[in-house]
Amino acid sequence: MVTPEDTPEPGPASQPAAEPRSDEDTSTVPAAEVLEPAEDEMVSEPLKLVRIASMVQILLNEVRSIELDQQARDRLQEVHHRTVDELREIMSDELRTEMDKVLVPLSEGASESELRLAQAQLAGWLEGLFHGIRASMWGQQMAQQRLLASQAQALQGLDQRASENTTGGMYL
Repeated sequence: MVTPEDTPEPGPASQPAAEPRSDEDTSTVPAAEVLEPAEDEMVSEPLKLVRIASMVQILLNEVRSIELDQQARDRLQEVHHRTVDELREIMSDELRTEMDKVLVPLSEGASESELRLAQAQLAGWLEGLFHGIRASMWGQQMAQQRLLASQAQALQGLDQRASENTTGGMYL
């Protein structure tokens, strides 16, 4: 997973321009325009997100296998609220808004079924978030490969032109 430490600060040095693609195309394309925003902008603490998501999934599996008495329901409800609060702290405004729209708040004294549904819904939303992160990373890799390929083609073209402009041999 990409962390903020692995990503250079945006600036002129970290955004190379692509070489022209052909003799007719002399415009340059900054790499930043080719790549989508990094997913780490959506989640400020990716490792914390992974820990929370793992906990939610394990808790969901446990809850499925046991009958919940009132104390267990109260505890599960408190864990659910704390989990959502922790997630809200590390997510961008966009993800926070999405989570608020999708997750239905638990009412006080929620039933066993309601708690299980809420936990399953949270686990499902987090799984979807991970799929989105993977898809975004794949898209970024594809965009980087296209950019590198176009830069390699441009360099090959420059090499060909340079070799054509040199005279062969020692005679005039």
